[in-house]
Amino acid sequence: QVQLVESGGGLVQAGGSLRLSCAASGRTFGSYAMGWFRQAPGKERDFVAAISRNGLTTYYADSVKGRFTISRDNAKNMVYLQMNSLKPEDTAVYYCAATVASRGSAWYHQKEYNYWGQGTQVTVSS
Repeated sequence: QVQLVESGGGLVQAGGSLRLSCAASGRTFGSYAMGWFRQAPGKERDFVAAISRNGLTTYYADSVKGRFTISRDNAKNMVYLQMNSLKPEDTAVYYCAATVASRGSAWYHQKEYNYWGQGTQVTVSS
């Protein structure tokens, strides 16, 4: 069992930056690949980024590539999402998730994730 708690959301102007954090409980954090998803009002929850168990492999949605960076610290049971050059269309609730799936191709799909956080709101004003 893994419990995930996101933090770091807030209101920021377009062009600004935010760093989201996700704290994981449990001693098996390193056994999970981690992902970030987001859901804007009235829309589906979409993939944002994912990172492998050892942190060496990352995947990004095209919409955030070059602006967002996912990272993890297995010693601290933490995963991060550094978001730069934010745009109003990045406004959403951001969710952290953990998956036991080993194939990177699975990490794009929310149904592959076993545990989810409660989400943190990010609002980007124009």
